[in-house]
Amino acid sequence: MAASWHVPTWFHHSQIVLDKAAFDSPSLYIGVSQVTEPDELWKNVLAYPAYATVASVVLLSIQLIARTPLVQRLYAKLTRSENLAKHGEDVESSGHLGERPSHIARLGGPVIFGFKIARLLLTLALLALSITTVVTGGATDGDEYSVNVRLVGFGLIAAYVYASLLAFVSVVSSLSVSTLVSRHAAFLLLVTWAVYFYRDVWPLATFTLHPVDAAEGALLWAKVFILTLAAIVVPLFSPSAYIAVDPKDPMPEVNPEQTASLISMAFYGFLDGIIFKAYRMPHLPWEELPPLADYDYARNLVARSFPHLDPFQAFKKQHIFFGLMRVFRSEYMVLAAMLLVRVAATFASPIGIYRLLDFLETGGENAVVRPWVWISWLFLGPVLGAVAIQYYVFNTTRMLVQTEAIITQLVFDHALRIRMKSESSQSPSASRASTAVHTPDSASILEGVTGEEASPSSSNENGSEEDETVHASTASTTSTAPGKKGLDTKKTDEKLAGLSSGPASGNLIGRINNLVTTDLNNLVDGRDFLFIALYGPAQIIVAIIFLYQILGWSAFVGMVAMILLFPIPGYIASLIQSVQTQKMKKTDARVQDVTETMNVIRMIKLFGWEPKVVEQLTDKRDDELKYIRKLKILELINGNINYVIPVVTMVATFITYTVIMGKELTASRVFSSMSVFDVLRDQLHTVFSLLPQMIQAKVSLDRITEFLHDTELLDGFTEKDAASAELVIPPHTVENDVIGISHAAFTWSTDNDGSLTPGPNRRNFTLRIEEDVIFKRGKVNLIVGPTGSGKTSLIMALLGELHYIPTGPESFVSLPRAGGIAYAAQESWVQNETIRDNILFGAPYDEERYNKVILQCALKRDLSLFDAGDQTEVGEKGLTLSGGQKARITLARAVYSSAEILLLDDVLAALDVHTSRWIVDNCFKGDLLHGRTVLLVTHNVAMASPIADYVVNLGTDGRIASQGTLSKVLAKDKNLSEELAEERKELKKIDTEVDQPAEPDEEVAPQKTDGKLIVAEEIAEGHVSWPALRLYLFSMGGGHSFIFWTSVIAFLLICEFMGVFQTYWLGYWAQQYEDQEQADVKVSYYLAIYISLLVVGITFYCVSFLVYLFGTLRSSRNIHTRLVRSILSSTLRWLDKTPTSRIITRCTQDIQCIDGPFASHLSWVIELSVAMLMKFLAIISFSPIFAIPGAIVSAVGGWCGQIYMKAQLSVKREMSNARAPVLGHFGAAIAGLTSIRAYGAQDQFRKESYRRIDRYVRAGRTFYNLNRWVSIRIECLGALFAACLAAYLVYGNHARAANTGFSLNMAVGFSGMILWWIRILNEFEVNGNSLERIQQYVTIEQEPQATAEGNPPAYWPASGSLSVEKLSARYTPDGPRVLHEISFEVKAGERVGIVGRTGSGKSSLTLALLRLIFTEGKVYYDGIATDTVNLDVLRSNITIIPQVPELLSGTLRQNLDPFNQYDDAVLNDALRAAGLFSLQDETDEGRITLESPISSGGSNLSVGQRQILALARAIVRQSKLLILDEATSAIDYETDTIIQNSLRKELGKDVTILTIAHRLQTIMDADKILVLDAGRISEFGSPSELLNNEKGMFRGLVDESGDKDALYAMVKAAASSG
Repeated sequence: MAASWHVPTWFHHSQIVLDKAAFDSPSLYIGVSQVTEPDELWKNVLAYPAYATVASVVLLSIQLIARTPLVQRLYAKLTRSENLAKHGEDVESSGHLGERPSHIARLGGPVIFGFKIARLLLTLALLALSITTVVTGGATDGDEYSVNVRLVGFGLIAAYVYASLLAFVSVVSSLSVSTLVSRHAAFLLLVTWAVYFYRDVWPLATFTLHPVDAAEGALLWAKVFILTLAAIVVPLFSPSAYIAVDPKDPMPEVNPEQTASLISMAFYGFLDGIIFKAYRMPHLPWEELPPLADYDYARNLVARSFPHLDPFQAFKKQHIFFGLMRVFRSEYMVLAAMLLVRVAATFASPIGIYRLLDFLETGGENAVVRPWVWISWLFLGPVLGAVAIQYYVFNTTRMLVQTEAIITQLVFDHALRIRMKSESSQSPSASRASTAVHTPDSASILEGVTGEEASPSSSNENGSEEDETVHASTASTTSTAPGKKGLDTKKTDEKLAGLSSGPASGNLIGRINNLVTTDLNNLVDGRDFLFIALYGPAQIIVAIIFLYQILGWSAFVGMVAMILLFPIPGYIASLIQSVQTQKMKKTDARVQDVTETMNVIRMIKLFGWEPKVVEQLTDKRDDELKYIRKLKILELINGNINYVIPVVTMVATFITYTVIMGKELTASRVFSSMSVFDVLRDQLHTVFSLLPQMIQAKVSLDRITEFLHDTELLDGFTEKDAASAELVIPPHTVENDVIGISHAAFTWSTDNDGSLTPGPNRRNFTLRIEEDVIFKRGKVNLIVGPTGSGKTSLIMALLGELHYIPTGPESFVSLPRAGGIAYAAQESWVQNETIRDNILFGAPYDEERYNKVILQCALKRDLSLFDAGDQTEVGEKGLTLSGGQKARITLARAVYSSAEILLLDDVLAALDVHTSRWIVDNCFKGDLLHGRTVLLVTHNVAMASPIADYVVNLGTDGRIASQGTLSKVLAKDKNLSEELAEERKELKKIDTEVDQPAEPDEEVAPQKTDGKLIVAEEIAEGHVSWPALRLYLFSMGGGHSFIFWTSVIAFLLICEFMGVFQTYWLGYWAQQYEDQEQADVKVSYYLAIYISLLVVGITFYCVSFLVYLFGTLRSSRNIHTRLVRSILSSTLRWLDKTPTSRIITRCTQDIQCIDGPFASHLSWVIELSVAMLMKFLAIISFSPIFAIPGAIVSAVGGWCGQIYMKAQLSVKREMSNARAPVLGHFGAAIAGLTSIRAYGAQDQFRKESYRRIDRYVRAGRTFYNLNRWVSIRIECLGALFAACLAAYLVYGNHARAANTGFSLNMAVGFSGMILWWIRILNEFEVNGNSLERIQQYVTIEQEPQATAEGNPPAYWPASGSLSVEKLSARYTPDGPRVLHEISFEVKAGERVGIVGRTGSGKSSLTLALLRLIFTEGKVYYDGIATDTVNLDVLRSNITIIPQVPELLSGTLRQNLDPFNQYDDAVLNDALRAAGLFSLQDETDEGRITLESPISSGGSNLSVGQRQILALARAIVRQSKLLILDEATSAIDYETDTIIQNSLRKELGKDVTILTIAHRLQTIMDADKILVLDAGRISEFGSPSELLNNEKGMFRGLVDESGDKDALYAMVKAAASSG
């Protein structure tokens, strides 16, 4: 028995030594031999636990001393950290807060406590068994050899005593001490287990060795079993104790991830609950997701990362990359370790295959390690590799989500410090403010704030534009954290000029939004830089070593071949990039056209342009598809080259090995090297594909760094120099209640010293206050002045938004904030919240005050128009609101607040005259503003003059022109008094309008019965329906779907068969060396066959790919045309209830998805399915019995995939839903930075940002973790299948080496494909939602289609005669009538005015004549009933000029003649006839010509100019019937006069004009007047006839008018001239 204690050592005296290298050729095995045993005690392996005990005691003592309060305080002093000193105490005392938990609860709960007890019992059992072994040992006392053995035995007992003590302490001590000693106990037990495994378990896996301690019999295996439980099972399966990040704020509900055991973390068992819950539910709501781990909370992420990233906490200028490395340093160390493990595990299969096939080839001759070891390696290697790579991805995705949260919050926090600069717009400004603001439905947070649209302004004589809106600057200057010196401003400007690309480059807000969208995505996409820096080099080195060991120097020949061939895919990649760029241009052109078309779709329908627009878009689509075809063909060439390169490499290696080196090519070498060549190829491709992402991430990191360090900050965050500091009067010397400025200059940028004058570059604007400007407390103060005089700058100066330059010792700026500040920006800032939340803005809800605000701000009627009232969500940038509604909500927020001082920046600019008058009378004169200080910037002095207590008038040079009472200011400023008189004339004009809207508080619109106006968007369920799939699949085949799909599948089957047969042929070639002499094997024959198989396979693949490609192009073209035609042919009712943004998404994003990801994923699903089928058939052809296990593996894999997809789709939807509010809140906050700072709401917004980020992180973490759950299971399943097949082939089938290698190669390939198949299928179904949505829009309600019978004679219409007989109309088939059996007749060439109050049916009559709504009765146009004429023909022969015409973006020529049907002479004549040239001088620089650019919707033109262009378009079309919806007070007198003259004189005598009149004087000289009332004709006749009817409605309207006498005179003049 004594001999059993004599132990060999681990090193040169070891029981096991390495024969040469692990990969030694030809045998490649870890050789084992028995050697002499050492006499030295210190070399004895069983002494190692004793050594580990000593090391543990020393280390544990140091750790315990370090935890004492004295050492903690000393360390805190040395590191100047107060928190560290408290940390240990907090951890210890965390359990003492509130109710004291039990001891078991403090240790982590009963399960953890149970494992600790189990470990204690197991260590005591081991101690007892060790004592028994020593006591029963038979060594003599005097023998030195026996003494050593006993010493070793006692050392082992001492180790177990120590382990038992540690286990006992872990049970009775506090959590922190228990955790510490548990780690030491686990380490000691693991060392002991490794010693026994080496001595007694490993020999069982060999042919030559025996367990050293076998003499102990059952006692040995009892010790090994108990040791396995204590050292392996307990640490792996024991849950982790929850340790709060902040001990004072533990989580009420703990994330399972934080308490998961090691085995649960390795295989993601902690997700089982959520996976199966999602599988059972139709849709898993956000509330059911696992709670957020406390280290993922935004506040904790900020606390962890900002000290390294925030320039105001890090206090040193550094690149953000190094800051992120410091934040995630421990994570990156783990990632590096995981990648190295993955590298090692990747070669488990090649080594296992090599050793197994070598065993079969030699019949086990000289084998030392048993085959089952290599079989288990085929399972354990891939499993270990899967655990490593999945844990790597688990960590990177956690860091991804955390980085998104950190960077978003970092940019947000820093944005709260930056200066928003003013910059002029480059587009031509409108001549007059629009009455309403068009807000496109497709507004996105990626676009900058569009202040220009909200308040168009005119240019002054200096050419500088109005300084009323805070625009974003094209460049910024120095921003430095405290303690940093300013940087060179020129360099900084140059840097930041390139901070963004694309349309947002001139816009600081757009750039900031880009940082948290595009740049943040680039950053997280480039997170895998360790693949290039570590994983790639390591794997390539190991692969080369492996190949060299089994194939000698021929491996280097193969490597040289690969290196020589690699420039070819590089060249193809450059061609792909070039074509991709061209393709993107074509895509952009189509998307721009589609977006433009959908934005003006009502205009297209009104003009009957649908067929021409479809044709135009189809041409654009064909251009795009040509480049898609080129791109796909290049990708095919690239794919083939990438497939061929490793084959050429392998063939070059094998030829060198057999022909030149003269060696035998065995099956073991062929099949193991094949898989290594594949690994090498994949690695090289990974490196090349990741490089562009790394470069893009570097650029984005640079941009974020520049933003943090080089953006100009507000004065409060920058270091003032000593000279300027001396000039500033300390704040306490200014009276607290004074609002004003004295002796100071203000600039928008610190690089302007105040000496520059106003000019075209707004960055150089200087506001100069050369005297005291003190505003009246408790009064309404007006700030007026011409365009560009600096009215907004004055408000900004008070708010501290401008750079303050004191000009003398009396300088000060004072805006008392104690009573609160409210600010209404000119660019009407709203958040993506409900209307009520926007008004309350975090203030408590007071119903009485709230209702007063709604009434006084004229919002009562607006709210009644929304089904949800004030609970209506306003959307991003308030896209559901008009410009006027946004302006009034912004005003309501300021009025509702309790702030004593209100700064209102031109809040009346976006409102029409009626609403402005209401707000002045009810809000500014109301009780809610009584006694509060109001500073009101306004252009409309006439409107605001009744409320003005004090006026500050600014001059064009940025100085105060005058101040005082209104009369005093007017006396000093002649221009201002002239403007005031003109404005008062304009105000009078509205009194003559016939259909004045009801007072905002009187009219309440009826509630709609069909619920919301906007239909809810369909929720994507993830599974593609058969009708949608049928639409795509049948479109691919055209009229021959069966032949198409048969060809695709058949060619793919042949290709995959050739691929499988190639592998078999290599094995067959290698087998010949077993059956024949080496000299008899004709290498050229086998090589020729192999290359032939390769060529045939590639040829069939190319044919299949091309057939499929042309099918996808055919389908893409067909679906796009059907979609566009369907939308353009839809009814007006459908367009009214469908947001334009949703339609545009279908035609852009969804179509692009069909072109790209959907088509690709469908082909991959088909290819993978065919490949898996062929590999599976190959496996069962050699091992038919494996059909059953293969089917089981496939079924289990499919089941896992189904469970995963169900959960993943739900969580992905929740993640998308949670991400949008984060970006929405961010975008809204960035757009309203000035408002947020003015209200002092920074903390409120930070907390809201935290809340939204937490919501996103909770969904994001779960989503990424679900991928890990399915991946690890499928990879383990595949490894198990390959290992089982190997076991069967070696022990059950006794197949030859070549056939075994072939089968294993197929099995490994099949196993690897299962996961990809599930992933690709999942992506295919997700992308299929785009097809689903398109299919829904292809089947929407349609207008009647054109028919051959619907084409009228060529001469029609010859005149403009119109006859209406009993015309009724309704908006929906079952809705109420809006017109009731109207009958009237109009002769050709007559001018007819249509009048009536609001809601009388004027607009409905227009729509009915054009058949845009459901009609009954007959309308005859030039003798032909309109319901028998095709709609496009009817509408193209009637021209309507809407009240606010829509224009296309492009040139003026494209608007007049979108389809290039006329020459310039015709177009210029039309413009002249319409009166455009009367409005402008030939010498005007900004005059409008055919080449003048028109912005989308015509937003860069005034309403009057747009009406003139619409009139010119009507003249070009030469329609016989013209319908004019007259513009109201938005048009100035001059433009109005020109339009009226053109209508009377420039149109043909046979052109019939129907004018929907809003002002009586424009129709008093008409031939006839049609008076409507509630959808019925009240009167119809000439003006003189109708005026003779004293009881008539028209007579009543004229008598009510303020211009009664003038109107009667006009009728008499018309009658006498007639």
